[in-house]
Amino acid sequence: MEVYPLPVMNLAEAEQKQFRLIDMVTRHFAGTEILSTGDLGLVAGYGKPSTTAKVEATIAEFFGAEAAVLVRGAGTAAIRWGLWSMLKSGQALVVHKAPLYPTTKVTVTSMNLQTVAVDYNNLPALKKALLEEPLEAGLVQYTRQQPGDNYDLATVLAAFKERAIPTLTDDNYAVLRAAKNGVECGADLSAFSMFKLLGPEGIGCVVGKKRYIEKIVAANYSGGGQVQGHEALACLRGMIYAPVALAIQGRVVDETCKRLQAGEVAGVRDAIIVNAQSKVLLVEFTQPVANQVLAAAEKLGAAPHPVGSESKYEFVPMFYRISGTFRAFDPTLEQRMIRINPMRGGTETILRILKEALAAVENK
Repeated sequence: MEVYPLPVMNLAEAEQKQFRLIDMVTRHFAGTEILSTGDLGLVAGYGKPSTTAKVEATIAEFFGAEAAVLVRGAGTAAIRWGLWSMLKSGQALVVHKAPLYPTTKVTVTSMNLQTVAVDYNNLPALKKALLEEPLEAGLVQYTRQQPGDNYDLATVLAAFKERAIPTLTDDNYAVLRAAKNGVECGADLSAFSMFKLLGPEGIGCVVGKKRYIEKIVAANYSGGGQVQGHEALACLRGMIYAPVALAIQGRVVDETCKRLQAGEVAGVRDAIIVNAQSKVLLVEFTQPVANQVLAAAEKLGAAPHPVGSESKYEFVPMFYRISGTFRAFDPTLEQRMIRINPMRGGTETILRILKEALAAVENK
């Protein structure tokens, strides 16, 4: 199986991201504000907590964008608000010719959007479709939607820009892992979950063009819909710590893959790196023992399923089944392949759990 994992930041690059964000925080906040829990409610002049407004301004500047807004509903709601700001019911949305993420599909259906599927891996076909179809917006998922995806995000976004078609990128699992987010690659809006960046549950972010952000803010005016100051500060703290943690995680994935490919663990046929959705390992066994290995690994301390995938709650290595996309690609893979995300764990821990799990299965 040929796969094309996304390039991600190394540790030195991630450190610079952290330092740059800290520098911007000091330009937007007084020291006592950082050492507080923020304010609450519909503050006059802001229509939201002033702390939240400052965090949003910091995020916008960090990504080189005109504006940003924090929303309730995590990455799903961020994508929903982004699409709502660009499109009306019945209008045409360009999507990649691949399975839509399930919650995004719900948004598309509920908004009665007409999807036009084009293979983003085929740039000439994309440019041709953008010329021929009456299209109002494009949705581009940063990470891979299917095993063979190899498109370059900036190149795809440039094709839309040539036709003056606005774009929204789903940056979940890519933001602060890749060197640039969707807006920095040329998108009009980027949407992502703060929960996947070590932030609080249920908060998402939309960043990009002011005209779209202002529309979201105007519609989301009720007090109950606001992200409170303490939550906004928690989002900011997560963004500060996430890049370095994720860069270390990426390095562990690389090292573990090399050692598995070198034959260090008996019973493993192959290992590959994919973005499904995070940067993870797919480990293929010589025998159809995937489910038994997963059960044994859980007893050895591995997390058996995600919480928010990359959330603050997830720190032990996660051994879990392959994604629905890969199961659809080849249903037989489910019996002989598993997915491993190191989270904050190291290579030695992952290999130990894998060896002991395989031994437990063999000795049954």
